[in-house]
Amino acid sequence: MSTISRRRFLKIATLSVPALAGVHASLVEPRRIQVRYLQGSSQPTCRFVHFTDLHYRGDAEYASEIVQTINRLKPEFVCFTGDLIEHKEWVPEALSFIAQIKSPVYGSPGNHDYWSGASFPDFVRVFRQTGGDWLVDRSLVLPQHDLEIHGMAWMGIHAFKQPLASRCVLLSHYPAMADSLGRNFELILSGHSHGGQIRLPFYGPLIIPTGVGPYDLGRFNSRCGPLYVNAGVGTLSTIPIRWNCPPEITVVTI
Repeated sequence: MSTISRRRFLKIATLSVPALAGVHASLVEPRRIQVRYLQGSSQPTCRFVHFTDLHYRGDAEYASEIVQTINRLKPEFVCFTGDLIEHKEWVPEALSFIAQIKSPVYGSPGNHDYWSGASFPDFVRVFRQTGGDWLVDRSLVLPQHDLEIHGMAWMGIHAFKQPLASRCVLLSHYPAMADSLGRNFELILSGHSHGGQIRLPFYGPLIIPTGVGPYDLGRFNSRCGPLYVNAGVGTLSTIPIRWNCPPEITVVTI
């Protein structure tokens, strides 16, 4: 039986570690959904789920896992903050997974939803079928929670009217917008950053897109109210990996 020298063993180990890390970052962590919890009030009266940045491109098994995770949590409603897809050919299939969520889903668009040229009337139809709605620079009130949900468009001037309920949650794809809204919100929910997808210990994200500002991941106090930036459940097609930044579904109580 042959043996290998200590030097050869160390060489093999040195080469293997990056390879294993690469496998983990490309095949394991992008599908390792974490459920996180955010309490926005000392006396919460409603409980809902926030998810974002699906970037659906045909991974039906993973999309089903996301839907099943949300349904197991049994939220009173669900908030989605944009980038359902990157290419419009995936819209029907992506929306079919939204339709399987067993709670009302309220969504707002992200930059890729616009860039894809997707038909937003299709989004409106499916989100309304869940009991929720697709909100593009408009809001609606959930009377049972005395709560207004406002969804922002991707670009343009956002003129907010007087609040229609004692509490208001804003769905804003870009976290950086939280500093220039012109009014305060009970809670601002965002995505877009993906948490950087690759985060180094003691350093943070290697790369973040424009529109994030200092708000890359987690809870912050912005100029216009508490802000939560979700890591998202999908990855960009140009960077289909995650490391030290697993996909996230957030349970929010306010």
